[in-house]
Amino acid sequence: MDIKRIIKLLPTGRLKPMPKKNDAFTRLINALKVLPNVGPKSAQRMAYQLLQHNREGAAELVAALQQALSQVHHCSRCNTFCENSLCEICADADRDGSRLMIVHMPADVASMEAAHCHDGLYFVLMGQVSPAQGMDLNHIALEQLVARLQGSEVEEIIIATNFTAEGDATAYVLSELLKNLPYKISRLARGMPLGGELEYVDAGTLAQAVHERRLLKE
Repeated sequence: MDIKRIIKLLPTGRLKPMPKKNDAFTRLINALKVLPNVGPKSAQRMAYQLLQHNREGAAELVAALQQALSQVHHCSRCNTFCENSLCEICADADRDGSRLMIVHMPADVASMEAAHCHDGLYFVLMGQVSPAQGMDLNHIALEQLVARLQGSEVEEIIIATNFTAEGDATAYVLSELLKNLPYKISRLARGMPLGGELEYVDAGTLAQAVHERRLLKE
């Protein structure tokens, strides 16, 4: 068939965009995409799995999420997640209140506790500084940290941020914030692997890094 004739038979004008779907299945996929590192394809596979093979598990997930949203909030002292005014660690009178370790996320607290290398208290920033990713000082709980330190018995602050570009940037911000305050400031030793995140470091390495932490300010 003649090519020119085929072209003439093709519809002219701009193609109309496909209307966006707003059915329940599409909304589920879009909701799953809020999870970290979950794109459209992964979210679609999750949706298929939940609806086709594990509806009971999906219902349990919904119930657990609703319960967590209504009951879990931030500890008034260390900013981690808990269900009471104070988390278990902050409420423990046997902890050493003179040493405060600052970490990125609650998972870092769990890693430190598993290593049994810190008997003081914690403060959780709930984020990190990353100019490249548009995460500025508003992405870490600096105001809550300042409020936590006011009138406290803290003598030493251990900066336990990750040894990544973001962790180093966060550690710099913290050291600048605290440098004129009357605290001994230290950071974890470089026994931590370069680029390492606390959550994935083994307990032995983590404990060594705490014991060999270096002072940033007397």
